[in-house]
Amino acid sequence: MRRERKERAIELFFMLNSLVVIIVLLGIFYILISNSIPAFREIGLREFFTSARWNPTSYSQIEYGILSQVVSTLMVTIGSMILSVPLGVATAAYISELASPKTKQVLKPVIEILAGIPSVVIGFLGIVLLGPAIARAFGLPNGLNALNGSILLAIMSLPTIISLSEDAISAVPREYKNASLALGASRWQTLIKVTVPSALSGITAAIMLGMGRAIGETMAVLMATGNAPRMPSSIFSSVQTMTATIAIELGEVPHHTTHYYALFAVGLVLFIMTFAVNLVSDIILHKYEEVE
Repeated sequence: MRRERKERAIELFFMLNSLVVIIVLLGIFYILISNSIPAFREIGLREFFTSARWNPTSYSQIEYGILSQVVSTLMVTIGSMILSVPLGVATAAYISELASPKTKQVLKPVIEILAGIPSVVIGFLGIVLLGPAIARAFGLPNGLNALNGSILLAIMSLPTIISLSEDAISAVPREYKNASLALGASRWQTLIKVTVPSALSGITAAIMLGMGRAIGETMAVLMATGNAPRMPSSIFSSVQTMTATIAIELGEVPHHTTHYYALFAVGLVLFIMTFAVNLVSDIILHKYEEVE
């Protein structure tokens, strides 16, 4: 009887913790919605989503269009995925299937250390090292552009992609690999044509989670992309992402003004984008677990 009460108390404790998480999530969503509605009402949905001009402090014509910020955010995120996905999956396959135990013991802690580097340090390296290198390599006046931000976000996404992809590849049943080898396939052919395709669901989930981190990252892109609130024309253009806009302007904007509510609306759009990416990755991950 006493043991049953103890187990019941533990169950109640964990349930309360879960409820707190749900309440916090719903609270954030409510705050974003309630503060965004005045912005949509005053600016208009059409101007807010289709205009590429964001100039809330203009003396002549104040504008609140987020299209350039959405394009900049997607450009930096997709650029980071193009760089990080091949490198991350290849590294995960090497660690899981090819690396010796000693090499694995060195690589895994290094990747974990990479995940622990603060984003402000990554952004600083983007300003003092990567930016000047990009400017010299491509003959640009400065290296604070979308390419710089993409490379930094790729570095920050790599630990997530490598760790989860390595787990997925390691979980492929040994029988699959033995069957391939028994049919005369080489170790390399088995890795490319059997092991990686079998782990594709888990690898896809890892990529989506890495993308979720890239979309929501603030400090590195704030420091390394130039912060130009205009429609980018190429990967070498200076850009201003949605996270950077909120970080730069929210601290100085007067409360309960159109500008203040517009920043919450930007946060709401960002929240929905990040939530959608995480939801898709979660669905894929559950599908992968069911197959397992």
